[in-house]
Amino acid sequence: MIHVCSLARLYETVETTGARHVVTLLKDTDRVERPSSVVAANHLILSMDDISVPMDGYTLPCDDHVSALIEFVRGWDRAKPLVVHCYAGISRSTAGAYVSACALNPRRDELTIARELRRASATATPNSRFVALADRMLCREGRMVAAIDAIGRGAMAYEANPFRLELE
Repeated sequence: MIHVCSLARLYETVETTGARHVVTLLKDTDRVERPSSVVAANHLILSMDDISVPMDGYTLPCDDHVSALIEFVRGWDRAKPLVVHCYAGISRSTAGAYVSACALNPRRDELTIARELRRASATATPNSRFVALADRMLCREGRMVAAIDAIGRGAMAYEANPFRLELE
């Protein structure tokens, strides 16, 4: 199971879920201290801004970010939950969770996963660039992008409530 949260709820979420793997999707990664229950090898840190088009002075999600996430989640043993977080728990982290669910379930329908994401979080608005890069890498032929488009933007919020996304 994948849990998604904001930076502010990271430590609480790791503690309450018993997670032993964490994915951090933030620009300022020095703001994150790894939870003490998570060993360094089980903490993937990806530094990027929450943007979908190039902007001067900002780090656009790229192939390296997406491939690192896919490799990391495929190496996760699933014995304990995985926590994916970003600053607000709305865009980068929900994209990361969606991509992870698609990568771990290659035969599962993309729209089904996207609808489960929406049911779990009214605020989820996955970063469109991150999803598009993963769609290409996972050979989903545009279905991941179309599925996220189909669920639409999430409700406006400063910070999302933590939620979980089932893998099966």
